[in-house]
Amino acid sequence: MQIEILKSKVHRAVITEANLNYVGSLTLDEDLMDAANMIENEKVHIVNVNNGERIETYLIKGKRGSGVACLNGAAARRGEPGDVIIVISYAIMDFEEAKKHTPTIVFPKEGNKL
Repeated sequence: MQIEILKSKVHRAVITEANLNYVGSLTLDEDLMDAANMIENEKVHIVNVNNGERIETYLIKGKRGSGVACLNGAAARRGEPGDVIIVISYAIMDFEEAKKHTPTIVFPKEGNKL
C-alpha cells in the first residue's frame, strides 16, 4: 500500500511580494528550499495563516539569501506582503517506509532567514 505523507515544511515564512502579472507559482529563497529539502517545480501547498487560504502550486527558485517568498499569478490574490504562510510538500511512500519517515521542518527567522 502507498500513502501520501508530509515530506517537508517551511513553517511561518512571511510573504514578501505578490506578483499578479506572472505565470503562477511561489518564488522561494533557495536557502529555504534547500533547508526544507524542496526542489524547483515541486508541487506544494501554501497555507496562509492570516486569511485561511490554501493554494496548490509549484516552487520557483528565488535568489539565495534574499528571503523572498513571492506569490505569483492567480496565487497573488490569496495573500499579501506581511502575511504568514506555511509551505508544505508531500511524498508518496510505501506504508511501512512511511512509518519510519521523519519530515524536514524549517522555522525561518525574521526576514525569512535560516
